[in-house]
Amino acid sequence: MLTINVAVLLAVIVVWRLRRRTEARSRFDEKLTVVIVLALGVLIAPTPAGQGIMNILGQLASGITQASR
Repeated sequence: MLTINVAVLLAVIVVWRLRRRTEARSRFDEKLTVVIVLALGVLIAPTPAGQGIMNILGQLASGITQASR
């Protein structure tokens, strides 16, 4: 039996949709991409990988904030 991780499937869909030319996108297309990315974020957030990404982004943001002072 083949099992597919939903987060991996959504990541593949996001990459596939973002590779398309910008001129070919409609407003509905853009909104659908945003919804898919948000769903991917919700699925990834509670995982260890999601926590690691959040820590890295938090450190980057704090570094930028301190550098601008």
